[in-house]
Amino acid sequence: MAEPTSGAGGTWKEGKLWKMVFAVAGIMTTLVTYGVLQEKIMRVPYGVNKEFFRFSLFLVFCNRITTSAVSAGALLASKKALDPVAPLYKYCLVSVSNILTTTCQYEALKYVSFPVQTLAKCAKMIPVMVWGTLIMQKKYGGHDYLLAFIVTLGCSIFILYPAASDISPYGRGRENTVWGVSLMIGYLGFDGFTSTFQDKLFKGYDMEIHNQIFYTTSCSCILSLIGNLLPAIDFVYRHNDCFFDVALLSTVATASQFFISYTIRNFGALTFATIMTTRQLVSIMLSCVWFAHPLTWVQWIGAVTVFASLYAKSFMRNPPQKSLPLEAMENGASSPVKENPR
Repeated sequence: MAEPTSGAGGTWKEGKLWKMVFAVAGIMTTLVTYGVLQEKIMRVPYGVNKEFFRFSLFLVFCNRITTSAVSAGALLASKKALDPVAPLYKYCLVSVSNILTTTCQYEALKYVSFPVQTLAKCAKMIPVMVWGTLIMQKKYGGHDYLLAFIVTLGCSIFILYPAASDISPYGRGRENTVWGVSLMIGYLGFDGFTSTFQDKLFKGYDMEIHNQIFYTTSCSCILSLIGNLLPAIDFVYRHNDCFFDVALLSTVATASQFFISYTIRNFGALTFATIMTTRQLVSIMLSCVWFAHPLTWVQWIGAVTVFASLYAKSFMRNPPQKSLPLEAMENGASSPVKENPR
């Protein structure tokens, strides 16, 4: 077979470069925008009366119904069956866990800042490893536990030593920190179960990504209706800027799933993990500037510890398979049915 000419090789590399630019720009734009909107909706008051949006389940409902509609469209466009592949109760189990994950995530923002929440998500390696051992019978090496310990230590330092002036809009004092940390622990536990059980479903059944997304998000839509739907609708009706924020939040949350899948399919989970770590760092810095969150020197030490460990993890691991965005589950991103993200 003839060797490709230098011109052809250059064209191929240029095409790969533009694909990388597209992937990085897509992930950074959608997920950084998602982070800013998430904090704005939950922590910044609306209207002349300075009313706070308090309806976390309504955000879950809007995100899920958008994702469910897109997933159904993708299945129909590809002429694939909408029939469930796994028993419905397994989809519902993922859905319930996912709703609890997302609700804890939104509620935590009432008590802790977005930088604290974002960095705390990095500690999800420990619950993922615990659930992986219990559900998937996975084995982890000593270096995995060491890395998880260092990351968790850095997160703990960042959370426990906030600046005195960085207070919650819902109140102040140590009680808020306790509530916020408790909600983040709930988030990490439920999130670890969600991602691990999703992995089990994909490996146990011949299941398309959009099939799982459609059924899981459809269940989430129904379950999230239990929340304060009418008061939430009344709130966004009275505050048009809140309606715009919620609509944009749902749009970028859904769009981010495309960029996550695109990146892993074209460049692998290693590149994706590196991009996601950078995205978390950019989100924290942007939040500190935009919403005026001061950081203490102790928090800087915690942040450097966490991100140095995550970058080391990305560059030292063996190249993984290009498959389902499982790295999203360990790097603070969205799994196929989550915020994500993430």
